[in-house]
Amino acid sequence: MKRIAMTIALTATSFVCGTVLAQAPAGAPQADQAPRFAPGEVGIDEKLGATIPLDLVLKDEEGNAVALRTLLDKPTILTLNFFRCTGICTPLLNGVVEVINQTEALPGKEYQIITVSFDDRDTPEIALGKRTNYLKQIQKPFPPSAWHFLTGEGAATKALCDAVGFKFKRQGDQFIHAGAIVFLSPKGQVTRYMYGTTFLPADFQMAVNEAAKGEVRPTIAKFLQFCFSYDPAGRRYVFSATRTSATVILLLAGGFLAYLTLKRPRGKNRQGKESE
Repeated sequence: MKRIAMTIALTATSFVCGTVLAQAPAGAPQADQAPRFAPGEVGIDEKLGATIPLDLVLKDEEGNAVALRTLLDKPTILTLNFFRCTGICTPLLNGVVEVINQTEALPGKEYQIITVSFDDRDTPEIALGKRTNYLKQIQKPFPPSAWHFLTGEGAATKALCDAVGFKFKRQGDQFIHAGAIVFLSPKGQVTRYMYGTTFLPADFQMAVNEAAKGEVRPTIAKFLQFCFSYDPAGRRYVFSATRTSATVILLLAGGFLAYLTLKRPRGKNRQGKESE
């Protein structure tokens, strides 16, 4: 049994390492060249129950100045991205489109989406192109006004990111950041976080209903995915969610090994008692 457990542990380790190496295209930066950041410098520090700064002024796709207060009149899904992103941003927004297509909630009536770029190099023109592209992918009636793509000055977008605990770091022309969507009540209160790039329709629907009532719910599952070094030629990024999945796999393997190790002596004791 110990051999089996060791095999599982080694297989899990090999899987993790293999996954990381498989995602690194030829010529891509190796582990020692990967972006470095201090603990807590990148990720999400949940601010459940907090209210975003509603007086922040950003620019819409037409270049008009808009205060967040004027937009939040219904449950809102907030996504924080940057439009030049070559990593996780596209899969995340594709995931939003996918869950929109699968959810019964009525966009524009029961909820809306606001995507804000935290890169001050992004312009309303770029935002308009992104918005047009994603609206074309929606396969159900969807009013264009139900999805806003906003840009703004660095101080303004940073203030919004800080308000919801979204921490990012510039790395050359790209940014290291987590992938998640944030649910806001009509009053701008943070009610729920969902992590990753895919979202279950039932969870999405429930989160929308909770946001409508202003009900704050703790995050059940946190699965952070990070946007790391990216190879433009291979159009793939070196690291994705492997760190989190690796931890889970190794913990499970280690737990199984510990279970077998602790269980065996008990078996011997029982046999000794039976022989007496």
